[in-house]
Amino acid sequence: MKDEWKEKLTPEQYYVMREKGTEQPFSGKYWNSHEKGMYKCASCGVELFSSDTKFDSGTGWPSFTEPANLKNIELKEDLSGGMRRTEVQCKRCGSHLGHVFDDLPRHLRSKAGGPMGGKRYCINSVCLALEKEDTNS
Repeated sequence: MKDEWKEKLTPEQYYVMREKGTEQPFSGKYWNSHEKGMYKCASCGVELFSSDTKFDSGTGWPSFTEPANLKNIELKEDLSGGMRRTEVQCKRCGSHLGHVFDDLPRHLRSKAGGPMGGKRYCINSVCLALEKEDTNS
């Protein structure tokens, strides 16, 4: 299967999605994108995040307040690098997407779980493929 992934993905995608790496901040094509549409898994095409939930977190990676469908992601404890984090994976293909944090900015919390709640899904651009919204409708 490793060879199949290497054929399907670019070297950077393979590093991030299959080896749980990360892209450099402010380098991915979606960190500053404002286009409307659905962000899908670059590996298997499952719907992950709507552009309606995307916001500028100032971190250099695309950030979202919530997934498009919780059934399409899996959260796993990640103790790598001497840190305790929660990894976000694509549930369909098992690809590493990024991490989720409990530090959603206050001004976005009312949309995502109230004043005390709110997650920031910090996702690598190389893991995403944007299906742009049809603006001709």
